Amino acid sequence: MPAFHWIDRQRRPSNFRANSPHAVLEFAMQTEAQYQVRPWQVSDAPSLLMAVRASLQELMRWMPWCTADYALQDALAWIDFSRTAWRERSEFPLGVIDCQSGQVVGGTGINQINSAHRIGNIGYWVSSVHVRRGIARYAAREAAKLGFDELGLHRLEIVVLPENTASQRVAESLGAWREGIARHRLFMHGRSHDAIVYSLTPEDFERD
Repeated sequence: MPAFHWIDRQRRPSNFRANSPHAVLEFAMQTEAQYQVRPWQVSDAPSLLMAVRASLQELMRWMPWCTADYALQDALAWIDFSRTAWRERSEFPLGVIDCQSGQVVGGTGINQINSAHRIGNIGYWVSSVHVRRGIARYAAREAAKLGFDELGLHRLEIVVLPENTASQRVAESLGAWREGIARHRLFMHGRSHDAIVYSLTPEDFERD
């Protein structure tokens, strides 16, 4: 059973994909154990802020959007952008939520979509107090299911800095192939960085 079940305004056509005009923002999602991956909600903003602020030292190394002055207005702006992106089907940001507390523990999603070639990018992060619990792998796996099963993508990329060994382990646990180092692939902290490019295809993907 796919993790995502889209709710249509009209009868679902046989060739339905998420970029169909029939798709809407709402969907139901399977939940694994303690965590749920779902689109961001406005009510997540305070919890998102707490998760980011508690992880500044780690996140600022790897995530260009994370800055020392990250504030509630930044969390609200991100959620507003995310909801617009879902409606426009330009990208698909997702929050990772602790089911018991309702608190944000991380984020994932599909972005940088090239519809012509059916390619997308997976990103993921986990709050520092929740690392080493398998959350990043779970979140990235659910994002990959969305990319392959609902968006009809044929290739997903995961791009990481060479020093980010934890992110590399997550990519490899999904079955992604390390294709090599792309020069000046990421721009962060005012300069370009070389980065490792992983690729994941439906044939490679380890779903469980």
